[in-house]
Amino acid sequence: MSLFPVSADKEDQLLQRMEKLGIVETDLEESFLRGGGPGGQKINKTASVVRLRHMPTGLEVRCGRERSQSLNRFLARRELCDKLAALIRGEKTKRRQEREKIRRQKRRRSRRQKAIMLDAKKKHGAKKALRRKPTPDV
Repeated sequence: MSLFPVSADKEDQLLQRMEKLGIVETDLEESFLRGGGPGGQKINKTASVVRLRHMPTGLEVRCGRERSQSLNRFLARRELCDKLAALIRGEKTKRRQEREKIRRQKRRRSRRQKAIMLDAKKKHGAKKALRRKPTPDV
C-alpha cells in the first residue's frame, strides 16, 4: 500500500534515500498546522501544513506548498533529506547560496571601494574623451 499520493517509483526513491541517509520514521516527529496565504477560506481552515522534525539532528522542515496534506508529507520528507544531505556534506543549499548572492549584491560598498570605483570611472571617462573628434576653434 502506498504511503503518499505519488508514483510508486518516486516513493521508492524517497524511501531509499532516507535509508541511505539513516533517517528512520521513528526518529521523525510530525505535526500538522493550519495553512495560510492564497487558497481562500478552505486552506485557512484545514491543517494541511506539515512540520517535520528529525529528533537526532534537530533539523526542522515546514511544508505547505500543496493543498493536500499527504502530498505535503511527501515533500517535507524530501526537503528533510536535502537538508540532511547538505549538512552531512557541509555544503550550502542552493536557496542559501542564492540568498547570500543577493545579500552581497545589495550590500553597500565601503568608502574605500566607492572611491576606487569612482576613480576608475573618471579615468575611463577621460580615456573616452580623448577619442572624440576635436572641435574646430573659432
